[in-house]
Amino acid sequence: MAQRGADGRETWTSSTGFILAAIGSAVGLGNIWRFPGVAYENGGGAFLIPYLVALLTAGIPILFLDYAIGHRYRGAAPLAYRRMARPAETLGWFQIMLSFVIAVYYAAVIAWSLSYFVFAFDLRWGDDPRSFFLNDYLQVGDPELSTSLVAGVTIPLVLVWVAVLVVLALGVANGVQRVNIIFIPLLFVAFVGLVVRALTLEGAFAGLDEFFTPDWAALADANVWIAAYSQIFFSLSIAFGIMVTYASFQRRKANMTTSGLVVAFANSSFELLAGIGVFATLGFMAAQQNIAVGDLEGLTGPILSFVTFPAVISQMPGGNIFGVIFFGSLVLAGFTSIISILLGVAASVQEKFGLGQRASAVTVSAICAVLSLALFSTTSGLLALDTVDQWANNIGIVFSAIAMAILVIWVFRKGDVLRRHLNAVSTFKLGRWWVLLIGALAPLYLGWMLVQRVVVLITEGYEGLPQWYLNVFGWGMLGFVVVAAALLSAVPWRGRDNPDFRPWPALPEEPEPLARPDLPRQEETR
Repeated sequence: MAQRGADGRETWTSSTGFILAAIGSAVGLGNIWRFPGVAYENGGGAFLIPYLVALLTAGIPILFLDYAIGHRYRGAAPLAYRRMARPAETLGWFQIMLSFVIAVYYAAVIAWSLSYFVFAFDLRWGDDPRSFFLNDYLQVGDPELSTSLVAGVTIPLVLVWVAVLVVLALGVANGVQRVNIIFIPLLFVAFVGLVVRALTLEGAFAGLDEFFTPDWAALADANVWIAAYSQIFFSLSIAFGIMVTYASFQRRKANMTTSGLVVAFANSSFELLAGIGVFATLGFMAAQQNIAVGDLEGLTGPILSFVTFPAVISQMPGGNIFGVIFFGSLVLAGFTSIISILLGVAASVQEKFGLGQRASAVTVSAICAVLSLALFSTTSGLLALDTVDQWANNIGIVFSAIAMAILVIWVFRKGDVLRRHLNAVSTFKLGRWWVLLIGALAPLYLGWMLVQRVVVLITEGYEGLPQWYLNVFGWGMLGFVVVAAALLSAVPWRGRDNPDFRPWPALPEEPEPLARPDLPRQEETR
């Protein structure tokens, strides 16, 4: 039986359930295949300094902002922002549509991992993992609007969407929370086992030496600091509606800031663990080829997971066992993340249109599955995925965070209210420095990152792809998100909600919101 709060909203059954779910959202595929390569390419051990600075000045403060909005205004991103200030609903839908887009392609990567989990039993990729991945498995073709489905991707992708549908339909406590309570400890145990095994391989410590050896000169490079902020920003699942939604399901009297600290440091600890495991394994591969680790190719992204690692697995003793655990870990990490992404989308649809929990889960999962199969299980799926991911993460989410910081702090003047809300329910208290970090520092460094990235994409393109292709899957995708956000904001609310909603706890000197949601007076479904 689902547990509900005083306002009738379904809640996590405990703070542990919330924390594990939030960790499950934050710990995803990017922790395993992105962080090690980013750290290596940006100063090695020295990169940990800007990484820690970014965590403390950006990651944790913006995570707290997401928590505060969701927990105080009790809704998925569109409703929570609307309750804070009615015009802000559009920003909520912008974040949710970004989540929608990310979920559509993220499922494809989970499907690849599921396939490779099976392939690892007999090392099916053979002696040429690159050719197997690109030609035999994905059947990569030219950049085009392909309609040729790849059966090897389509079948596991359907299985992924069926599993997503089941978990979402079961709800917050019975579905999402139970999955994370099982999967997150299992993921941790499996990955610790992988790291321990990797450290016993020949050449492992040479790999760690490459990973941790500091290049202090890199700290003077602005791009290294941008890389650190980017990594923290994307790995914590902040500024695109996920944590707003998760916090809205937390009980009224819940220790929000302490939970946030646990989630943030658990995520970073897992990234560091992933870096140790990945580079210990790469050290073994370099030793087998009698070359330096730095001379290896494919140290980040899908190539690391689906080309470089299979090559390593084929050469190591007991490689198939290592491979099964590694790709099983990818499946677990990816699945907990996509569930968190889509929970926000499903909850938003449920609240806006007055659908039931299962009806919203079916609707969202079905639409996502159709688009996912049509776009990312084809022969051009890899190229489309890479392009959409680049624009969604490096432009869409960064813009979302800038808009959120400016609107909340400067336009709607809610910074101090949200700070006092967190202090009222939490043991770790926030000073006015938190509002300063969100309102001043965050827009500056994120704006710098955004401008630099936009200039590069406009002047240099991306990966040598044709401009028409970038216009469709890059700029076109962002255009779709903007238009969809505006249209969804314009649709009248049909959902069940209390039009007399007032935030709890009541705080002195809180200004009235710009407008109150003009929702129909209907009883909350129990």
